[in-house]
Amino acid sequence: MTCYSLDGLTPVVHPTAYVHPSAVLIGDVIIGPGCYVGPLASLRGDFGRIILEEGANIQDTCVMHGFPESDTVVERNGHIGHGAVLHGCRIGEDALVGMNAVVMDGARIGARSFVSATAFVKAGFSCEAQSLVMGAPAQVKRSLSDEEVSWKQAGTREYQLLAQRCLQAMVVCEPLAEVEADRPRIADRGLRPKGSSSQ
Repeated sequence: MTCYSLDGLTPVVHPTAYVHPSAVLIGDVIIGPGCYVGPLASLRGDFGRIILEEGANIQDTCVMHGFPESDTVVERNGHIGHGAVLHGCRIGEDALVGMNAVVMDGARIGARSFVSATAFVKAGFSCEAQSLVMGAPAQVKRSLSDEEVSWKQAGTREYQLLAQRCLQAMVVCEPLAEVEADRPRIADRGLRPKGSSSQ
């Protein structure tokens, strides 16, 4: 990762978190246990504080930033899809923000809620737990079923396992010039890190 201290504040990354080498962390950034930060993510703690709580993931090209004195927080087991922008907001425990969604300042997404892909969540928005939030500007469309929440939780567990896999097995390499005969699928390689269960 590219990591910068700013004004005496150095990013904090728990040893069990995985941060891709192309991600950028600046200043007041705190990444908790078991988190995953994907390629080209930008977590800029140059004005406010950026926090990923335990088991959260923020995927490729996501941005976390905020105004001075703000906290931008993804709570425990939060799941942030590719290209999303979070600015001075709070994403509740076990909630999901879809790909290319934008969540603005002071917004609070309830626990176990989904923000749909490409939604625009205005500043100051809030929703109850287990809400489906869609549109631009975003509105609560309905409550989520327990089955929908379980589907999201399974996806989040895969990213928690991915953090372990990357810590254990990702290495810089040169590409091959040709495809090998009988090239295996990545699923054939066994996706479970050493010591993990299949649950």
